[in-house]
Amino acid sequence: MRQPPLPHDPGLFAGYGLMPGSIDELMGPDGVARQDFQKLLAVLGARPPEDFARMQALAERALLNQGVTFSVYSDQRGTERIFPFCLIPRLVSASDWAHMERGLEQRIRALGLFLDDVYGPQRLFSERPELRELILNTPLYLPRLRGVRPAGRVRIHIAGIDLIRDGRGTYQVLEDNLRTPSGVSYVMEGRILSKRVVPDVLEMARVRRVDHYPARLAETLRAVSPEDPEHSTVVILTPGPYNSAYFEHSFLARTMGVPLVHGEDLFVDDERVFLRTTRGPRRVHVIYRRIDDAFLDPEAFRPDSMLGVRGLLRAWAAGNVTLANAPGNGVADDKATYAFVPDFIRFYLGEQPILEQVPTYVCAREDDRRYVLEHLNELVVKTVDEAGGYGMLMGPQSTAEEREDFRQRILAHPRRYIAQPRVELSTCPTWDAATRKVVPRRVDLRPYILTGPQGPWVLPGGLSRVALRAGSYVVNSSQGGGSKDTWVQKEAV
Repeated sequence: MRQPPLPHDPGLFAGYGLMPGSIDELMGPDGVARQDFQKLLAVLGARPPEDFARMQALAERALLNQGVTFSVYSDQRGTERIFPFCLIPRLVSASDWAHMERGLEQRIRALGLFLDDVYGPQRLFSERPELRELILNTPLYLPRLRGVRPAGRVRIHIAGIDLIRDGRGTYQVLEDNLRTPSGVSYVMEGRILSKRVVPDVLEMARVRRVDHYPARLAETLRAVSPEDPEHSTVVILTPGPYNSAYFEHSFLARTMGVPLVHGEDLFVDDERVFLRTTRGPRRVHVIYRRIDDAFLDPEAFRPDSMLGVRGLLRAWAAGNVTLANAPGNGVADDKATYAFVPDFIRFYLGEQPILEQVPTYVCAREDDRRYVLEHLNELVVKTVDEAGGYGMLMGPQSTAEEREDFRQRILAHPRRYIAQPRVELSTCPTWDAATRKVVPRRVDLRPYILTGPQGPWVLPGGLSRVALRAGSYVVNSSQGGGSKDTWVQKEAV
């Protein structure tokens, strides 16, 4: 039976207007709450704006007191900031989540098989020879690792797959993050805030839990140890407090109950890794590394690296330590490789892709490059190896000078660029402190997938990133975005 529509005049959502051209996550085109969310919004919306402003301020004060921060290196006002957070949750129905979960598991399985193949027999290139140069001609492919099979037979232990929802309401994959994906600590901190500030709404909404992620992560990492998981030592290797995600490194170490270490804390002897302790060397079996490949081992990669561990790659290749994620994964989340992931799903799994993805023009291909150069004012151009919203041209919002700059970049190094049509992101009700109103803002979603010997597991939720600036498409925290708690509803009983 259809519930009565959400009232339009009193309460928090009074005057909430939809953004033209976008689908709203909570409201239908008629401005009425979607069926799955009506009861929740009636409870949350009953609060007047004045009360919600106090609740939002309480949440922000808690973030400040707990030191929930991230770093922006290019900001002259200071590198460390409190992570922006909006207390109005992003809701995902049980049926939508079930579809995403199946699609994410399928995608990770195919990408894992692709990595095994590209660092192994390279069967793909026998069937698709035109992909050989495109895929192998990137610094993210590490040919010296070909033939190495990691302990535990898993390469993508932790993945963050960015999803958007287009104007049809369809979830699409925007980007794969298979090296050192960050942000999961903000997922858990957001849930802690929800429990503290809106516990009645959270309980009524029947939301799936996320607080078991650290335990699942520790279990996954121990399961891929080269030795007995019950007697294996797991550590998190951090580049240090100046890294943008250092809060997350320390958060995960604390909640997992494992040591947080720097490169100088570890050493390699007889192709085994040891941790320096006050009681003498301690064997390390699994390293959750939050250091890029280039800095991981000065013996194998950059000799000037002060962050890594000399000889670490030898120990990994010998099967004496597990590195999560495996070195060389960048070839699979290269934005040019992304264009062919649906083909990988068909080739390696013999299945049709469950999740759609954004149409992509690969500038290394002549026809694609010609089209991109002729339509720069319509497309979003991205550097294949950049993240965080950097290295992008937003064509519809760009100047003639910016387009000419990217034209010359593409002509000089076509392999470094891809382009996509600008997708009209879905919106979500978001608190605007300046006007003390709830307004629509664009959002994306980064679910996290853990993979062990038994296969992938998807955290029921993820990092909902929100563009806090009016009209903005950029949701990255480094570019002015924030986050929301993602509430995945349980199946109806």
